[in-house]
Amino acid sequence: MKVPIPDELLPADQLGRVHFIGIGGAALSAIAKIMAQRGLAVTGSDDNDTPFLPALRALGVTCHLGYAAEHVRDAETVVITTAAREDNPEVLEARRRGLRMLPRSAGLAAVMADKSVLAVAGTHGKTTTTSLLTMALLEVNADPTYAIGAVLVQTGSNAHDGAGELFVAEADESDGAFLVYRPRAGIVTNVEADHLDVWGTEEAYQAAFVEFVDTLDPDGFLVCVVDDPGAAALADSARAAGREVIAVGEAATADLRATNLSFEGSNSRFTVVRDDEALGEVSLQIPGRHYVLDALAALALGLRLGFPFEALAAGLAGFTGSRRRMEAKGEVAGVRVCDSYAHHPVEIAGDLQAARAMAGDGRLIVCYQPHLVSRTRIFGAAMGEALGSADEVAVLDVYVAREDPDPAVTGRLVADAVPLSADLVHFVPQRGDAAGLLADIARPGDLVLTLGAGDVTEVGPELLALLAAREESAGA
Repeated sequence: MKVPIPDELLPADQLGRVHFIGIGGAALSAIAKIMAQRGLAVTGSDDNDTPFLPALRALGVTCHLGYAAEHVRDAETVVITTAAREDNPEVLEARRRGLRMLPRSAGLAAVMADKSVLAVAGTHGKTTTTSLLTMALLEVNADPTYAIGAVLVQTGSNAHDGAGELFVAEADESDGAFLVYRPRAGIVTNVEADHLDVWGTEEAYQAAFVEFVDTLDPDGFLVCVVDDPGAAALADSARAAGREVIAVGEAATADLRATNLSFEGSNSRFTVVRDDEALGEVSLQIPGRHYVLDALAALALGLRLGFPFEALAAGLAGFTGSRRRMEAKGEVAGVRVCDSYAHHPVEIAGDLQAARAMAGDGRLIVCYQPHLVSRTRIFGAAMGEALGSADEVAVLDVYVAREDPDPAVTGRLVADAVPLSADLVHFVPQRGDAAGLLADIARPGDLVLTLGAGDVTEVGPELLALLAAREESAGA
């Protein structure tokens, strides 16, 4: 559901008791955690016991499972996930009582008050870039507050209330949330059509990023990865409007360039050049060119803030990943399993490129779950095309979120578009059947990549457990 942004955005300490409807999601749990760390009264509800809830409970936050009107209790403000339905009993109770109702964007803005906001936007790569920037700033002892759309492996959290002046935020464009934050600086990783169920047209989607630039502080600056045509066009328009823009990428037009890229297994290495001067080398523990560009954008922002290259590079080098971003899940019987969140054709292509390097001499087997009916309707064929760089593919049915199912839009649309021979493409309508299929397909030396923004993430552990059971049975 769409909740209007109030005309007046109050700081968190003026919201009274706050109840989160959908507290188990990455975004709302991050806001709730920061509020709880500040000593504010916070409660919440969700219909799933998600991995984000234990950390909140450890802070004393009551997290109800299931929705009921009585959970709202004496709340004065409710923050509501976009996935909530209009008939959610807690939404109805909040309306009945006339409570202050905030979308997640306004909730995040509330905890940003009095901080210097660094907002990371873009169609792809937001979570990784936000995580890299956070790690770099932690290394230079800036102690930032941060809110990320996934758990940062090093800290074990998706959010933290730091003592420093900086607030690093993943700025999501899917529902226009990134237009609320009034940041001091922004990063735009790329601009490609997505979320057309919200924006309607590619032109409207692109225009939203222009509006995002307009929300920057007048004395602020913008970092754009100009290897991407959409971000390059945005950089040009921002400069024409008098904005300070730092262009990054491999392109000769970039102000800060990545050169001498090399990849080995799960590692990446590149040299950073500014104005024809080599600043030094950066090593990453994550694979793939798109991650190099993410790191370069984070580095550019840190340098512009005045932090030293060596310390920022050390922070980037220490980053081992965010959960669900090319995350290693384990290895059994010589079969390695990784999990990633990619759900757009460009993201799929990037992750498969990285996974191919990780697979080495082994095969790359991908289990993909399309996310959202509307996205699959628009991009299903392109998703299938991107999956064609794998050696074998299993496609699950569409993960339905925020929308009603459409019997005409299924995972079959994606599977039929994969450019591999029919015996190497499998449509698996029931997610519970995926692990068994993958266990039958995989052999020692293979890399299995589970891919998608839904519950496909559960397939990897199921596969590893099944392989372990079969190995134990064979050895008995």
